[in-house]
Amino acid sequence: MIKKHKTAPRLLKYTTSITAVLVLLTAGCAKINDISTNLDRENFKNYFSPTRVEIVASEKEFTGHYKFLGLVEGESCQEKTYHAVPNEIDARTEARRQAYKLEANAIIFSQCVMIETDKAAKYCLASTVCYGRAYKVEQDKK
Repeated sequence: MIKKHKTAPRLLKYTTSITAVLVLLTAGCAKINDISTNLDRENFKNYFSPTRVEIVASEKEFTGHYKFLGLVEGESCQEKTYHAVPNEIDARTEARRQAYKLEANAIIFSQCVMIETDKAAKYCLASTVCYGRAYKVEQDKK
C-alpha cells in the first residue's frame, strides 16, 4: 500500500502561487523603458540661465569691452486674488532670463514698476515690471 503525503498537494499549491506572482511582477516591469514624463530637456538647460547674467549698477563697472544687445523686461503677475502678490525679485529674474536669450552676461536695471489694477494686461490683477539693458561684456584676461 502506498502512503500519500499530506504536504505534497500543499507544496504544489504554494509553488504554483509563487510562480504566478513572479510572472506577473516580471511582466509588469517589462515596459519600464517606455516611461513618458512632462519634463523637458530645454527646461533643465535654461533653468539656471538667469544666474549667468550678472546684475551691474552702471557701465562704469565693466572692466573690458562691452556691447549693448538690447532692452529687456521681466514681469511678475498676480493672476488671481489668492495668488502671491507680484514682486521685484521674480520680475528681475525674468528680465535676466530674457537677457540670457540675447546671449548677454550682464544687465543694468533702469527701474521696476508696480502696476496695481493692471487694465492693460487683463490677465493680471496686479503686476511688477522691471526694465533693463542687456550687455555682452568681455572679461579682462589676467
